[in-house]
Amino acid sequence: MRACHVAMRDALRSLPGHYPIGMPLSMNEYEAFPGGEDLVSSMRHEMEDEYLRAVEDDDYLGVQCYTKIIIGPDGRITDPEGEQTEMGYLFWPQSVEYTIRRAASFVNVPIIMTENGIGTDDDEQRIRYLTGALAGLSNVIADGIDVRGYFQWSLLDNFEWTFGYRPKFGIVAVDRTTFARTPKPSAKWYAEATKKFLTPH
Repeated sequence: MRACHVAMRDALRSLPGHYPIGMPLSMNEYEAFPGGEDLVSSMRHEMEDEYLRAVEDDDYLGVQCYTKIIIGPDGRITDPEGEQTEMGYLFWPQSVEYTIRRAASFVNVPIIMTENGIGTDDDEQRIRYLTGALAGLSNVIADGIDVRGYFQWSLLDNFEWTFGYRPKFGIVAVDRTTFARTPKPSAKWYAEATKKFLTPH
């Protein structure tokens, strides 16, 4: 897959036109419980590090993240202590800052947070999550990391892979019978929050 990406990038650059070429990479913050250190190192190497090295000549890197994954000696801890989301993810908006910093330590290309959000029926929980996520984004920008954008997942409540319509990731609700779209309180909050958190320092 990595070789395919490099070949695709080189082929596109040989054609007329000028457009940014990059790859989105799903990343996580990992925490190793005692005995899980080697497994975390192996997972990072296979799932992230080798892909980060493959994009060093791209025009940008897309980072997607949602949570922190905890690894014990026998693998992933599937029911970690702490607040969780509808997806069973640990409520961990700090993963935004962590993954951007980690990506930036590997590559010297602009970074776009191409996907981040929370699946929840509790819009107040969504606002708390996005507050933490945008604060982390503001921190990395203030430290000079070249972040060019942030995409909240998602505008609309969507069909979420094998989970169907149950998890609610959108800041706009969708009535599946009438297809009416109704902005949630988080939509208005998000419009104002991005101005607050992402104003140049």
